[in-house]
Amino acid sequence: MDFIQSKVEDLCKKYGTRNPFELANFLKINVIHWDLHYEINGFYLYEKRNQIIFLNNNLSYEDQRVVCAHELGHAVLHKHSSVPFMRAKTLFSIDKIEIEANKFSAFLLIPDESLFDSYEQLTIYDIAALHNVPVELAELKYKGLF
Repeated sequence: MDFIQSKVEDLCKKYGTRNPFELANFLKINVIHWDLHYEINGFYLYEKRNQIIFLNNNLSYEDQRVVCAHELGHAVLHKHSSVPFMRAKTLFSIDKIEIEANKFSAFLLIPDESLFDSYEQLTIYDIAALHNVPVELAELKYKGLF
C-alpha cells in the first residue's frame, strides 16, 4: 500500500469519516470560506502553529469539498510548506507536492469499494460522477491501486 493511501485510510479509520470538512475539524485545521479571486479555488497556510485552509466561497459545495480534500492533503503531508510562497519566491518545483495532494484527495473522496464491489464494470467517468469528483482524481485513484 502506498504511503499516501495508508495515511488516508488511517485517518478515515481513526475518525470514522471521509468528509474532508469533518477531518479538518478533527485535526484542528481551520477551514475559512472566503471571497477569493475567481482563479483561486483555495490554499493552505501554516502560520504561527495554526493550520488554515482557505476555500473560495463562490464555488459550489461539491467543488469546495474537492478543494478542501486537496488542501487537507497539503496540511497532512506538507504541514510546513506553503505552495503560494514556493511558487512566488523560490525556484523549487511544486509539481511533486501538488500531485501528492491530488492523490490524497483521490484516496479520500473515492473509497476502494466503488472500484471493487460493483456488480457491473464502472468506467473512470462513472466513478467520477458517482463521487462528484473530477475525472482526473478518479484516474489517480485507479492508477494508485493498479
